[in-house]
Amino acid sequence: MHTVPAVSQLLDLEGQSILLTGASGNIGQGIARRLHEAGATIIAHCHRNFAAAEALIESLGRGDVVRADLRDEAAVVALFEHIRPHGVVNNAAAQHLHGLPGLSLDDWRRMQQATLDSAFLVTQQAAKSWRRQSLGGAIVNIASIEGLDPAVGHAHYASSKAGVLMFTRAAALEYGGDSIRVNAVSPGLIDRPGLGDEWPQGVERWQNRAPLGRLGVPNDVADAVLFLLSPAARWISGANLVVDGGMSAQSRW
Repeated sequence: MHTVPAVSQLLDLEGQSILLTGASGNIGQGIARRLHEAGATIIAHCHRNFAAAEALIESLGRGDVVRADLRDEAAVVALFEHIRPHGVVNNAAAQHLHGLPGLSLDDWRRMQQATLDSAFLVTQQAAKSWRRQSLGGAIVNIASIEGLDPAVGHAHYASSKAGVLMFTRAAALEYGGDSIRVNAVSPGLIDRPGLGDEWPQGVERWQNRAPLGRLGVPNDVADAVLFLLSPAARWISGANLVVDGGMSAQSRW
């Protein structure tokens, strides 16, 4: 028999440490703060922006900062020799525009390495650690609605996120017997400082078409991540939770 948590315990992460990759970015910081509020201790990963990750942990009052190039298998193996997280959020990724006709193989590979390879390597090492200890665990991969519908100039990005979605399902299938849950969150357009000035037409189009009539904010994504890591999602694995203000409900005609 499985114990059913009380309602007060459903979103409780007290006593758990969560490895959050790409913690220094806009969405990453929102996720970190929300999981901290739920009682988790954040292990904030960064690759280059150590100062921002350090400032984040200082503002939370507890947690650790780790630095690693998640495209490098040896670096990921070394990382897990020093940390023992209870859960993982694979948020590290790259994003830049480039039309497909002129996209170089190097640009394509860099995108896959930053987004898909990193999720694969971190998931594999986390699962190895939990299996050695006969522990379960929870992993949430940050994908994108572009993994379901591409945008012009984002062929490499959309393909990498589609890969994350299929990898999520494959990992859920293969690690389920070890009580390891793997799910994904696919955000839509998330607001950040300066976005409206940099891309006013895109922001206006989104607001006009999204059924809920606004851009997302980091906490919209963070709350979905919290749910999937928590006991409230204890029998959910291999799922993709789309967080896009209803945009994916729009007709594509």
